Amino acid sequence: MVKKGSVFIALLVCFSCIASFAQQPGEVEVVADPLINLMQRNRKGTNITATATPNRVVDKKTATRTTAMGFRVQIYSGSDRTEAYAEQARFKKLYKDIDTYLSYEEPNYRVKVGDFRSRSEAQDLMQGLRRQFHNVFVFTEEIYIYQ
Repeated sequence: MVKKGSVFIALLVCFSCIASFAQQPGEVEVVADPLINLMQRNRKGTNITATATPNRVVDKKTATRTTAMGFRVQIYSGSDRTEAYAEQARFKKLYKDIDTYLSYEEPNYRVKVGDFRSRSEAQDLMQGLRRQFHNVFVFTEEIYIYQ
């Protein structure tokens, strides 16, 4: 019969050997897909941030309209043109101060709303719209800004 003490000593020797091999100095080589770096550079070049920018009240009649990368919330996507226009009109009744954009890319019509500089602003609107519209999503795209 094997004594308990000898089993304990054998296990202690095994663990100490494993620990000594695990702490050998060495070098780590990181292999990364080059597309990750490309995506990071592209994101950096768009000036898109995750934080909210302070809202300034700008008079759209006297301001200059330019474009920048930002976010919009899609409230409709489907092949029915009449339904797309109906959803756009329904949104305009609820939110008079937010711009709407209807586009057609065969075979679907899309209705997107808002011109948001930060994702958090778009997501706040999206959360409010989930009760009133089906399948709402945030998209990154070129938006209009007024300066």
